[in-house]
Amino acid sequence: MIRETASLQDAAIAALRECDPIAKCSLTRDMAERWRRRRLSLSAQRAAMVPERPGRPDKPALVPPNRVPRRSLSSARGKAALLHSIAHIELNAVDLALDIIARFAIVRMPRSFHDDWVQVADEEAKHFALVTSRLGDFGSTYGDFPAHDGLWETAQRTGHDLRARLAVVPLVLEARGLDVTPSLLRQMEAMGDEETTRVFRVIYEDEKGHVAVGAKWFRFLCHREGLEPDGEFRRLVREHFRGPLKPPFNELARARSGVTPGFYRSLSSAGT
Repeated sequence: MIRETASLQDAAIAALRECDPIAKCSLTRDMAERWRRRRLSLSAQRAAMVPERPGRPDKPALVPPNRVPRRSLSSARGKAALLHSIAHIELNAVDLALDIIARFAIVRMPRSFHDDWVQVADEEAKHFALVTSRLGDFGSTYGDFPAHDGLWETAQRTGHDLRARLAVVPLVLEARGLDVTPSLLRQMEAMGDEETTRVFRVIYEDEKGHVAVGAKWFRFLCHREGLEPDGEFRRLVREHFRGPLKPPFNELARARSGVTPGFYRSLSSAGT
């Protein structure tokens, strides 16, 4: 529990440092509630206080991405592996939202910026709980399957620059979720797995809002600094993200979230 007089940055750092995923998510949701009740101040110290890596449990074992085995969704074990991979993504998403709150607390931004990222962190913690609960229905827990550290490593290349962080995390990594989740929803529906479908649908609807938050504040920063958002996005992605963006793109969902094709088409492996 964070003391009543703590700052938002204090609360985010405490959650970031927590190794137990359940406790981390509890601290995150507690932080969100305190922030909404105006029990946390906006005072901040310095970015150097923020840990370079989040606290994590001993499991899952972290391996290179190409060593994470792929399993068929036709078996219960395969569904558990899928849910585990989604849980790992959501835990990373919790830490990434906390890191934005803590690392960039010293950047001069409107209070609504902090409101938005606290809500994102809160919803990512909710997602982790939903996915791990469903994982438990298959007799597994978080940590039972190997995972990789690619999301965190990619994001940490942008720890020095809020514009770059917004470009890479919500506008590339989370936008990718808008592309792939509809296919997962169709697969779960075809299998008659209503409970997993429900969980994925909650995540999908919330992620649209998270991408929109990223797009809003990326555009805000670009306009404040006299930069053209589409071109600045492309420049930052080329500098900080390895490899092309992978189609197919969910252009409708992306556009509704503020990420129009001009941002990403020329960065695609399909090219235009």
